[in-house]
Amino acid sequence: MAGLYETLEFILEHIAEFAILMFEYIGVGVIAISGVRGLINYIRKRPDTRLILAQGLAMGLEFKLGSEILRTVIVRSMQEILIVGGIIVLRATLTILLHWEIKNEKTEHGE
Repeated sequence: MAGLYETLEFILEHIAEFAILMFEYIGVGVIAISGVRGLINYIRKRPDTRLILAQGLAMGLEFKLGSEILRTVIVRSMQEILIVGGIIVLRATLTILLHWEIKNEKTEHGE
């Protein structure tokens, strides 16, 4: 029975690590693409540039936040839990601020 438990724990850890990497890569990709789109829109002087950029950044941060939440599955020590918890709080705060910015931009543009 102990062998089965260790095997399941091993499998869970590897699945979680893979999912964490995928969410991290997707988040970075979304943020990078949003940055390029934001630069292009800025050069074209589109009035909704800030809104589009903020929405892209918020989406990228959501993926990164998801990876941090998954990371809590595989942490082993209290110090790791505190570090991951701090990162989650910071990313959640950034996401809330970006959503507030998006709401204000939409109000400004009459959407």
